[in-house]
Amino acid sequence: MSAALDSAAELLLGDAAGMAAAVQSGRCSATALIEASLARVAATDGRVNAFTALVQDRALARAWALDHRTADRQKLPLAGVPFAVKNLYDIQGLPTLAGSKIERDAAPAEQDALLVERLEAAGAVLVGALNMDEYAYGFTTENSHEGPVHNPHDLARIAGGSSGGSAAAVAAGQVPLTLGSDTNGSIRVPASLCGVFGLKPTFGRLPRTRSYPFVSSLDHLGPFARSARDLALAYDAMQGFDAGDPGCARRATQAVMPLLDGGIEGLRIGVLGGWFHEQADAEARTAVARVAQALHAGHTIDLPLVEAGRAAAFLITNSEGAALHLPDLRIRAHDFEPLSRDRFLAGALIPAAWVARAQRVRQKYAQAVAEVFDRYDILLAPSTPCAATGIGQETFDIAGRTLPVRPNMGLLTQPISCIGLPVCAVPVWGEHAALPVGVQVIGAPWREDLVLRVAAYLERSGTVRAPVARL
Repeated sequence: MSAALDSAAELLLGDAAGMAAAVQSGRCSATALIEASLARVAATDGRVNAFTALVQDRALARAWALDHRTADRQKLPLAGVPFAVKNLYDIQGLPTLAGSKIERDAAPAEQDALLVERLEAAGAVLVGALNMDEYAYGFTTENSHEGPVHNPHDLARIAGGSSGGSAAAVAAGQVPLTLGSDTNGSIRVPASLCGVFGLKPTFGRLPRTRSYPFVSSLDHLGPFARSARDLALAYDAMQGFDAGDPGCARRATQAVMPLLDGGIEGLRIGVLGGWFHEQADAEARTAVARVAQALHAGHTIDLPLVEAGRAAAFLITNSEGAALHLPDLRIRAHDFEPLSRDRFLAGALIPAAWVARAQRVRQKYAQAVAEVFDRYDILLAPSTPCAATGIGQETFDIAGRTLPVRPNMGLLTQPISCIGLPVCAVPVWGEHAALPVGVQVIGAPWREDLVLRVAAYLERSGTVRAPVARL
């Protein structure tokens, strides 16, 4: 390995902000950084299985162009930073798989997803597509078509899902930045289990243009990273209305990077009890307690209608997801993963009256939670009920009940997703713990600035961290 590539390999294990600064100053070339990323993937992905495709030629060409445009490079906040995306984002020239077998027959995408374009406009360099649960319907990324994603911190355990490849690639040090999606918890669950930071913005904040949908009334897109600052860099680069997504809000952008070091003074911070305490094991509860102590948060709150809100989200997810795939369920049912297929088939049988009632419950629940944010700025809750379970493990025990893993790793994220609140998942490592558990830092709608500000404070205090796995 050349000295330049060796230096780039060291940079790769740091944060995106540091990589961009090195490329901007000329201390490291974008080409060396991309070569280091591709080499890291080659060396580790046989064990992790995060990637489903690489775009090596495209990435190297993009890096070469950056290296030969010095003036432009110095202005780009993510200059030369390698990133990858869940394979439900369109990548020009590749079929958009969405974790499925069926979409392998689809025509290659003619254009990149809008968020890919925006990150590349900020200087980042796409290196590939990432493994996921089929059609984003799951919390484990044990994909029968591509194989399971292995948790980089313990290869015998799940990475979480449905954006498992996105979290694992960051934890493995393959890239410092990835994109995923979150319908019921699919950013926060893998971020928790893989020990990285993940941001689910407010519903409608980031456009989903040219990405494969799961449940359009619940789908969010967002980034993973190994620091709160990197999340903020990516988030700022991706903001802005786009008419290609009917669910995108017509709101002015709000840069969060200038606000990131604001600290926590004056913030009203509460801890969610009730459902969020009862459905978590001792390790997850301890993680929340550590974060609460660091933030001087002493008030415990019970959210109203939580179980009803989660039930409503289940019905909406099953019904809307099934409607999208009904044509293929009729003629290609055998090409679905069995668990996904059976849940979609069940969703197709849900009466319309039930779905209409679920939407009313969801609205009532959202109104009740909005009143809580009249008294609090930030709420804390576990991201997952426990640390990562074993690959192939079908059940886990929580609150005296034995529950299936695949639908229930989202016990604590689903009630937040269905009302579209912004959340930063932060990774907590217990004393002598071999695996992390995440904590949700939850804000009122459109307050990504606050959740990222709190995440950055926790990181500076040493309460949360995202180390690269030792592979």
